[in-house]
Amino acid sequence: MRLVITGGGTGGHVYPGLAVAQVLENAHRGLGEVLFIGGQKGMDAELVSRGGLAFMGIWAGGLRDGSLGSLFLNIGKIVGGMIQAFFILGRFRPQAIMATGGYVSVPVVLAGWVRGIPSMVYLPDVEPGLAVRLLARFARRVAVSSPRPVYGGLLPPDKVVETGYPVRRELLLVDKASARERLGLDPSLKTLLVLGGSRGSHSINEAVAQALPQLLSICQVVHLCGVTDEGWLSGQRQALEEGLRARYHIYSYLHEGMADALVAADLAVSRAGASVLGEFPAVGLPSILVPYPYAGKHQGRNADFIVKAGAAVRLDDGALHGLLPQVEQLLRDEAGLDNMSRCARRLFRPEAAESLAGLLKAVGEGINVHA
Repeated sequence: MRLVITGGGTGGHVYPGLAVAQVLENAHRGLGEVLFIGGQKGMDAELVSRGGLAFMGIWAGGLRDGSLGSLFLNIGKIVGGMIQAFFILGRFRPQAIMATGGYVSVPVVLAGWVRGIPSMVYLPDVEPGLAVRLLARFARRVAVSSPRPVYGGLLPPDKVVETGYPVRRELLLVDKASARERLGLDPSLKTLLVLGGSRGSHSINEAVAQALPQLLSICQVVHLCGVTDEGWLSGQRQALEEGLRARYHIYSYLHEGMADALVAADLAVSRAGASVLGEFPAVGLPSILVPYPYAGKHQGRNADFIVKAGAAVRLDDGALHGLLPQVEQLLRDEAGLDNMSRCARRLFRPEAAESLAGLLKAVGEGINVHA
């Protein structure tokens, strides 16, 4: 069976596709029949190639923000991307398309619709953005990671199937002791994981840097800071006294080691992109979520969903001066952390990747899967 997976822009839109591809690999004993179509710029190609999938990049652009000139430029990119996707689909001839969100998925699904190729859209976030709402009109099925009351009437109810958020299988095969050993961490210390999404977060990085000596006096820190801020943060590390410097582990990004970082941590400070809905629950990771304020409302909705479940606390971007006391309070409350971890695990749907893979195959085979 020949299948296309499309999506991108952030790891939260790429990793669900890779998790589904892993299930398809097990079923088909090889990935030759799966093609991932992503954006020509950004991390899409690197993430997908590391996952072992064939990749092709196309043009894509968003319609939410920017000047009138940017709007027309992005419309041109969408049209150009649709033409590119039309010919890619014509050569590859897939039986179905799975879109995981992000603007790059729009031209692929639309080109597939013109060619008569059925599609399934997957919503990794709690609230659908413009791309998912548009594509839901053209898709046979819309898979969602959260219960129906969360996203309200924003999606066609007759198409919706709740599957949960798919995670890569390596995340479920790592134990805490081995993960800490591979990352060079002290097993006797609490571990704080700081990450701002696949590109890093400047405001979170600044807040951590300002409180770094105090943070390192109570825990060790694994900091995924992004490429842009890595240089000056490395300078901050060198300025620390030797005992504290050994507790500060800084990376621009982790690929193969990401599972280790998530499992090794006792607490995370993170943006609230789509991946926190699946990966944090999968490992039972309590978190302080800092929604990115310039990405629409979906990160705030994601954070509120996890907070309501008892697995996280929310700290808005403008209140990051309160990061240190919040971290101190949580790390010193062992019983509270354990409870947050249990609450996180209750959100995990271990069958999500298999459910999505089965739904995609059913769409490709023309089998009616009831919402």
